[in-house]
Formats: sequence, C-alpha cells, structure tokens
Amino acid sequence: MTHPAFANTRFFPFWLDSPAAPAVEPELRGERRAGVVVIGGGFTGLWAAIQAKEADPRQEVVLIEAGKVAHGASGRPCGIISTSIMHGLANAARVFPKDIDQLEELGRLNLDGFQRDLERFGIDADVEWNGELTAAIEPGHVDVLREDYELHLEHGHDMLLLDAGEARAQIDSPLFHGALWGRQRSGTIHPAKLAWGLKAAALKVGVKLYENSPLERIVEEGQDLVLHTPVGVVRTARAFFATGCAKVGIGDINRRVMNVQDHIMATEPLTAEQLARVGWQNRQGFYDTRTQLNYGRLTKDNRIIFGGSVTYHYGEHTDPDENRRPETYAGLVDAFFKTFPQLHDVKFSHAWGGPIDYCSRGSVFVTRYFGGKAVFVAGYTGFGVAASRFGATMGLNTLFGRKDAPEQKLDIARKGTAWIPPGILRWLGAKITFIAFDGADAEGGWKRAWIKSVKALGFPM
Repeated sequence: MTHPAFANTRFFPFWLDSPAAPAVEPELRGERRAGVVVIGGGFTGLWAAIQAKEADPRQEVVLIEAGKVAHGASGRPCGIISTSIMHGLANAARVFPKDIDQLEELGRLNLDGFQRDLERFGIDADVEWNGELTAAIEPGHVDVLREDYELHLEHGHDMLLLDAGEARAQIDSPLFHGALWGRQRSGTIHPAKLAWGLKAAALKVGVKLYENSPLERIVEEGQDLVLHTPVGVVRTARAFFATGCAKVGIGDINRRVMNVQDHIMATEPLTAEQLARVGWQNRQGFYDTRTQLNYGRLTKDNRIIFGGSVTYHYGEHTDPDENRRPETYAGLVDAFFKTFPQLHDVKFSHAWGGPIDYCSRGSVFVTRYFGGKAVFVAGYTGFGVAASRFGATMGLNTLFGRKDAPEQKLDIARKGTAWIPPGILRWLGAKITFIAFDGADAEGGWKRAWIKSVKALGFPM
C-alpha cells in the first residue's frame, strides 16, 4: 500500500525537474580530431574539460555525453558540499594515514578553488556555506563523535561538539543524542544547477560539447585512440574517462567500481509554521550515524531533501525500474517520519534513485589505460560534489604526466583501488551486506559480525 504522503509524488529527480535546464547540445556527427576527449558530462568530466581547455587554449577539447548533461549521477545527489577529498577524515586515516596532512591541505585548496570557480564563471547554484552536521542517533554513538571531533581538531578544523539539547536546537529530531558541526568549507548546493553552470562555462572557454553521443567502441590505432559514437568519430592522443558506473567497453573499469543505488525524496516546500517545528535556522546539511545512514538538507524554497536507502541490482543498470516504484521508498519514508515525527502532515513531491560509484577505498582514484593514453577517474562513493573538481585535476595531471603536481607524489594518485568480485559473487555480497545494514544497530548479532568482516577486508562502511 502506498503511503499517503506519496499520493502525488513524481518519480524523477527534483533537481532536474526545473525550467532552468539548458538547451541540449547537438550530437557528434562526422569525423574530427581533438587533443583531449572527455567521455562523460557529469561533474568530473565538465571540470576536466574546462581545466584542460584553460591549461592550453590552443588545443581542441571535446566532451561527449551519452545522454544529457547532469542526467546521470551528477543530477541526483543530495547536494552536500564537503571539504574532504577522501570521503571524510576518518576514511583518510584508514586508507592513507601517512598522507593525511597533505590530503587535508589538498581538500582545503580544492574547496577554495571550487568557490572561486563558481564566482568567476558566474554559476548561480543556490550555494549556502552553512557547514555540515553529523548527528548521533544512539547514546553509544556520542563517543564515536567525540573521537571524530578530536581527530578534526588535531587537523585544524573549526568544529563544535554538541550535546543532545544543543543538537536538537540546531535540527529538532528526537533521534539526535548529540552532533558534530563542522562550520567551514562545507554547505549545500543545487547539483543540477552546478552541472548546468559548468556546462555553460565549458562552452564559454571553447570546449566542443556533444550530448546524446554515447561511446560505442574505442580502438587504438598507432599513437591515436579512435572513439566511435552512433554517427560520429573523434580521434585523439588522450582520452579522459569520467563515466562513473557506466559500461564503456573497458572491462577493468567495472571491476573497480560497483554501481549501488541510493534513494532520495524531496518534500513539498515547508510552510513557515512547519519549518518552525524543526528549527534548522543554520540550514546545515546533516548525516546521521546509523550503519544504513540517512542524510538531509534544505533547498532554497525550504523543501527537505532526505535520503539514504542503498540497494544493489544485478546487472547494475544506472537507473533501474525499481526507482519508480513507491514500495522502494517505504523504508525511507518510515525513517523520515521517525526523524521528524512533528512533520506528519508533509507530502513528498519527488522521489528518485541514483548510482553511486562505490570503490574499495571509498575515495576518488585514477587508473591508466592504453599505455597511458587514457585515464579513468571515479570512486567517490557518494562524496563527489566537490571532490570531483579535485578528481579532474588529478586525472589530467596523470594523463599529461605532470609528476611535480602535489597529489602525484601521494598514494592517492600512485595507488589504484582493489577489484570488487564480479557477477554472482558481487551480487551475493552486496545483498547480504544491505540486509545486514537494516537493523544492524539495534539487532547486532550476525548483521554486526558481517559488517565488521566486510570492514576488515578494507571496504568502507
């Protein structure tokens, strides 16, 4: 039975349901040559195309997108901006402990550059630099927050550790037993407007951008890579794959990233009285500390974006039919009303799913192909809104052999990510893991033991 709050819900990303969407660029037709070809018109691909063209305005930079810019993963996230390029400081300590200081500095520089680029390109993407909140939803989780707080202070972050009353004064949820509020270099943004702004910037600096131009095959001919789309061909010396979870004919790529589906809902705009019930005057994006975490933020027109129900589908379609079925969101609706019971009268205008390019280290990586003529950059594992700018820089530095670039001296650029078992083994492992997520905090038992074993193998949870 469909929840009453879903009576008039549209199963389509709220961000993309907008009159601000730009005109679609023509598809690639005929044959042409380029100095660099970028495959993929999401955040990473757009940043890469812009940076490549600005680094050498004389070279032809071509970007091909299989569908429409922003209609893949980049038009579907919650839109929380984070400083970290490593999916959080704790993950950096787990994966690259000896490089934490340098990774933190690169994250700060990336966020400052992100902000400058929005300003210099005139990108109006509803950005709010209001910080991010991590909320403990069990009393026992407060100690975890305290450890995280001390780690952040050690590395120079402006953080506040809030008790239960202080946390609820920020966002009034009966589930919140405390919170950690990071107040600098983080906030929220309209992800589709960001992608559309980057598209306009790419065209302005001279990038040749083609939509509805899926890569069908790639052939190595001498020093060239020849990329074929349905009615076009482009020859290049260098290719930059920013294709996330998509299958692009290089089998190794899909062994390194796993497509999991995250699910998100948008409420109708809250009235002033409804908003007053939850406070939220500082408008931070938030995450909670559940194993199957939830997260949320406010939009410019005061909708609540609420998400966090992760699933896996065999075959890894980037937008499976299940994303348009009300029953897919039943658990997420239940989590919303447990988090905000005082909002019993709200309804959801939109609900959607989107692919997350999950990788074993939980952070962006770069891998070379075709003897260094091509690179693949992905693996953000859900934290790519701002980190994608850094991923583009790291990928281009690798592609062009810029060994003196600061990240090229670190393991984040020098070491790849582990393979994830394919086929039925991947499906079985994912299914058991997501079953374990649901109820692990309350039930413990085999679910908690399974999650610990997966963590022990090196996978981020």
